[in-house]
Amino acid sequence: MSLDQLTQRQRKVFDFIRDKIDGRGYGPTVREIGEQFKINSPNGVMCHLKALEKKGLITREPNMSRAIQLTDEARVDRGMPLVGQIAAGSLSEAIEQSERFEFTDWFSQKNLFALRVKGDSMIEAAIADGDLVICRKARTADKGDIVVALTDEGEATLKYWYPEANRIRLQPANSSMKPIYSRNVKVLGVVTGVVRKVG
Repeated sequence: MSLDQLTQRQRKVFDFIRDKIDGRGYGPTVREIGEQFKINSPNGVMCHLKALEKKGLITREPNMSRAIQLTDEARVDRGMPLVGQIAAGSLSEAIEQSERFEFTDWFSQKNLFALRVKGDSMIEAAIADGDLVICRKARTADKGDIVVALTDEGEATLKYWYPEANRIRLQPANSSMKPIYSRNVKVLGVVTGVVRKVG
């Protein structure tokens, strides 16, 4: 069961339950959930809990007020989506992957995604082959930002963003490589961080 298949209200209730379990080690009571979401009736809360249980995200022990637990399936869907790899050399199509990374301690915004870098065109910006770049979803960028850009050929690349008179210059951070020029290019995200695994 994907969390994307929950209703907006069910997702908020689930996130509240998960935050309580992560933060203090045990789930909220029916009363706490009711107070959080201004649900006056315990039966109203139970409807949400039964829906989450039916969808395989929580389990509940009868007659125990704090016995809400996350299922293994619910725990798998944590972290930031790793949506593919991004070219830092020649252009290549970003390919979706199902792997996930838990970086919420570092990056707390919810509109972030991660890409694995392939190539060395951004090496002089300290972004190397195999690194993960953390990107904020965006449709615009400021001059000099490092962006995930989609060209009019539908190919994605990681470059500095430089708007010019009638085109965009996608500038590599590698003195041995030439910039890419495009009239039709879309910003998909702006890089906010880099993660490198050493060893």
